[in-house]
Formats: sequence, C-alpha cells, structure tokens
Amino acid sequence: MTFANSAYLLLSLLVIPCVLWYVLRANKRRATLSVPTVSMYSGLARSWKYYLIHVPFILEMASVILLSVILARPQSTDRWSDTEIEGIDIMLAVDVSTSMLAEDLKPNRIEAAKQVASEFINGRPNDNIGLTIFAGEAFTQCPMTVDHTVLLNMFRNVSSDIAANGIIEDGTAIGMGLTNSISRLKDSKAKSKVIILLTDGSNNRGEVSPQTAAEMAKSFGIRVYTIGVGTNGTAPYPVQGAFGTQYVNMAVEIDEAILRQIAQTANGQYYRATSNSKLREVYEEIDKLERTKLQVKEFSKNQEEYQPLALALLLCLLAAILLKQTVLRTIP
Repeated sequence: MTFANSAYLLLSLLVIPCVLWYVLRANKRRATLSVPTVSMYSGLARSWKYYLIHVPFILEMASVILLSVILARPQSTDRWSDTEIEGIDIMLAVDVSTSMLAEDLKPNRIEAAKQVASEFINGRPNDNIGLTIFAGEAFTQCPMTVDHTVLLNMFRNVSSDIAANGIIEDGTAIGMGLTNSISRLKDSKAKSKVIILLTDGSNNRGEVSPQTAAEMAKSFGIRVYTIGVGTNGTAPYPVQGAFGTQYVNMAVEIDEAILRQIAQTANGQYYRATSNSKLREVYEEIDKLERTKLQVKEFSKNQEEYQPLALALLLCLLAAILLKQTVLRTIP
C-alpha cells in the first residue's frame, strides 16, 4: 500500500490533543446533582449504558484518523510485469530540412509525412518504434519504444522550423540520418529490424555517405525502405517577403538513384510518393512486414483504495450520532 499524498497522514496527530482535552475535561466534570453520600448505591450493578459513555468519542477520533488516511489517497502497490508481444523493431528517419515546407503535398510535405506516419504507428501497436530526424545533421527525437503515446507526442512537435531557424544546420544528410537510426537498431535482438527513411532531396551534408551507411545497415541485418517524397517537376515553396508569404516554384530534386541504391544494398525497397494518397499507399505496403516476438516490461497504474475507508468513516459518524441522540442522550 502506498499513499499519493502522504502529508495528510499528519492530520491524524490531531487525535492526541483531542484525547488529552477529553481526559482533562472528564476529570474536572462535576455532577449536576450533589448528594451527601453514594454508599447506598454501591451494591447496585452498573447499567450497560455506563460502558457506552466513551464510545461516541472513540468513534469520532476513529473518523478523524480515517479521514486523514482517505485524504492521503491510499493506492495499491505499483507492479511491473514481463509480457511477450508480436512486433518488429522500426526506426523512422524523417527529413526536416526547409525544403520539406514545399506544398505539393497538403498542407505541406512535413505535415503530410507526420500525419501518414502517425497513422502507420497507430496501426502497429505492438512494434518497437523510434524516431530520428535529420537535415544537415541528425539526432534521435525518440528512442525505440512500445509506448506509442509518448512517441506520437514527440512526433507531433517535429517541424522544419528547427532547420529554418538555424537550430540545426539546414541541408540533407541522408547518410547521417541512416547512421543515427542504425545506432539505435544495431544491438536489437529482434528478428526483423527496419529503417523507413523519408526525404525530399539529395545528400549534400554529413560526414557519412549514404552508400557507407547502407553497407553498415546491411552488416547489422537491418532492412532499409526509402521514400522519396515530392511531386514531379516543380513544387510551390513559401518564401517570407516584405508583403507576407509568397510562393515560388522550385524544382524537385530527389536523388532517386541514391535512394534506390540504399534500398537495394540494405535488402529493402524504394518508393516514390508524389501525393498524400501515394504516401499513404507506401506506408500501407510497408505495413505488411513480418513480425517477431518481443519481451516487454509493462507498468500497471496505481489503483485508488479509499472506498472501504470512506464507508468505515460514514459508519463511524452515523454510529456516534445515533448513540448521542438515543441511548446516551442527556438532558441539560
């Protein structure tokens, strides 16, 4: 048994001064009717009511203690359990360079990618999934986890603003995005290890080339599925000017040869997503991947255990009131 607000247990200490006051008050209490002697009544047996005199006070003090325990919120003990589920280990590597703000996909490439990828995550509740984001450099946004609520919350905060505002270097470091994802998967014991890499450009940054990263993935038994996102020809790109946001048509430059080579080297497949519906179809096809067993630690939430105590508190108060108003009622 644990307590969520254990400080409230200190309220039970109020019982101590109440008991002292009750004892002192009882010693100083004088009889309403004085008689010279009570020796004539010494042979009489005590009434059963005599033994109930202090019961109401005891019940009231018990109520105070019960109230303090209830306010402290008693809870059942937390427990961890090991369970076995079906799933695979997946790292999503998502390009967040400023070119992902192009609006050939609606509302733009990055938001379309987030929406479809989130649907993919929701459709695979038993998979161990993580998230790497990259532009001119790469880092892990969320390590692999089966707690998809946490993953989706972190995914929701992904934006190309971090590159546009200079928080990370802009550009497209495909090799670095792959390498970061590989570092999260290389020690996995899962039968299937997969990287889904989504980008809209060609590699122009980073210390690791895409080819080298693909060879690394192959050596660790990691399959890489690559997605080139963007329409054919040109795409409208928002530019902030003196008169607000204006749009210019920029050429779509996806290095499909490199993406195909990565997929071929790492036993995956290359896809081209020129629209929201095409992107959704890509993830639906990848969703048909094989599954394997994973050992997962599950944490059970606390259960509130105040209900029996609340019932006991109510009964104590009712009993004290009934005794005072019936068999122990006094006439002033």
